Amino acid sequence: MKIGLLLRYPGHHRNHQLVAMEASIITDERVASWLLMSSPFPTLALTLGYLLLVKYGPVFMKDRKPRNPREIIVVYNLSMALLNLYIGIEVRVLSLKHDTSVVRLLLIAAALWWYYFSKLLEFSDTFFFIIRKKNSQLTFLHVYHHSSMFALWWIGIKYVAGGSSFLGAMLNSFVHVLMYSYYALSALGPWIRPFLWWKRYLTLIQITQFVAAFVLGLNAIRVGCEFPLWMQYALVLYMASFLVLFGDFYVSAYARRREEQAHGKQLSSIPNGYVANGCANNLYNEILLMDKRTSKKAPYPVTTNGIMKQD
Repeated sequence: MKIGLLLRYPGHHRNHQLVAMEASIITDERVASWLLMSSPFPTLALTLGYLLLVKYGPVFMKDRKPRNPREIIVVYNLSMALLNLYIGIEVRVLSLKHDTSVVRLLLIAAALWWYYFSKLLEFSDTFFFIIRKKNSQLTFLHVYHHSSMFALWWIGIKYVAGGSSFLGAMLNSFVHVLMYSYYALSALGPWIRPFLWWKRYLTLIQITQFVAAFVLGLNAIRVGCEFPLWMQYALVLYMASFLVLFGDFYVSAYARRREEQAHGKQLSSIPNGYVANGCANNLYNEILLMDKRTSKKAPYPVTTNGIMKQD
């Protein structure tokens, strides 16, 4: 490897050939000929195309009927679950071996390339949301996660297809096995939704993996892991952004909803006449409460559910 040559001979006279060798150190020669790896422009172009899909896809579907290719969606999600299972197991098995053979390291790089490529395939998640006119799913978190993961993992494969980078990919792959299994089941129809009560725990598992990656990144910086320092800092900041975004999503989707449901139960327990159709009606409630205390006839004609009668 060129990097090994330079490390062994740090006192070499500088010449044009050596300068050219130094310029190529920062990239991983093993992946140079692999699909999408020769240049960043295909990845950037695909990411730009994805963002254009997010912007103009809903516009295109605005006056069209939603499409729901259920069978295709189920097959897609099951395929993604199997792909992530392969990546997770492959990286896990290879990481347990302690030899530094070229073949083993190349297999790890290949598994990580498949992880990078899977992020391109995940653009289909957004495509299915758009054709089904589920535009509420096109949140900042969703778009940020999908577009940034694909672009940033090109850097990971191009420069560090191995080392500390394998752990985050392995954890994320196993999480995606659960996630895409859930999506495949939920696409089967409404009849199965009562059995998918564990959805909220998927978000907790995702947050847990981000915490783990965040802590591991900080620890790598602390101990001086032999890994590009700027990538460690970038990883920590990237994981911090996910913790904020996924944490906010969890609070909005589950914690606040639970509070609202509890509040709704309290309202429903109030006798009819204090709440109109489940919504507090302050003006008429005050009238009724006043009449109950004074035992006087209401000054305004009010029905038993707190709504003023029309003469």
